[in-house]
Amino acid sequence: MDDSGKKTIMAIGGHIGDMELTTGGVLATLALQGHKIVTVAMTAGEKGNPAHQTIADYRGQKIREAQGFAEMLGGSAVVFDTPDGELLDSEDNKFALADLIRGVKPNVLLTHWKNSMHKDHEATHRIVRDAQFYAALPGFVRALPAHFAAGPWYAENWEDPIGFRPYRYVKVSEEGFALWERAISLHWFTVHSTSFAYKDYYTHLMHVRGIEARKTMAQAFDCDELARKVIAEGF
Repeated sequence: MDDSGKKTIMAIGGHIGDMELTTGGVLATLALQGHKIVTVAMTAGEKGNPAHQTIADYRGQKIREAQGFAEMLGGSAVVFDTPDGELLDSEDNKFALADLIRGVKPNVLLTHWKNSMHKDHEATHRIVRDAQFYAALPGFVRALPAHFAAGPWYAENWEDPIGFRPYRYVKVSEEGFALWERAISLHWFTVHSTSFAYKDYYTHLMHVRGIEARKTMAQAFDCDELARKVIAEGF
């Protein structure tokens, strides 16, 4: 956290669009409060290309979409070079992400839940967990000094539902939702997909989680079992 009390939030997804959908309302809300937003995609997600585009062309488009979304939130986007569907739970990827964490110095990490229908989501979950560990320990000597980022908090994703339990509800403001609604529309698949109504689903989910949280809108996150503890002096 900097001297102004503002935080840097790093949201790490398996593909471009994952974190923008699942955490985007919260990211937009925090951005409007002056916090710094960094989105990271371990792959571009280019193999979901529409019929009228090549994989290579769609990759370029998706990178532009990621950059556009982040810029609308006053933040930045990082996209790794790994091809879609080929993300490995490797030490090289873990240390590459750890180096990025040390460079950006986020206060909080957001990423995928551990169980998913997508192998890239599951690999990202494991990569983030180990990268957080590598980034935090000075004993792993790298080009940059060690940095600890809290979390990870795991985003709610329709593709990652098994075992996910909403634990932390984070408010999405009306202004944050309006910013998210404009920014997410930059992502072609969120409004044009014929297989799933992405934008509609996450819009409604924000309202449902908001009702549960006694707010207008919210997004829900899970955490590791060992983090599920409340420490108090009494009852």
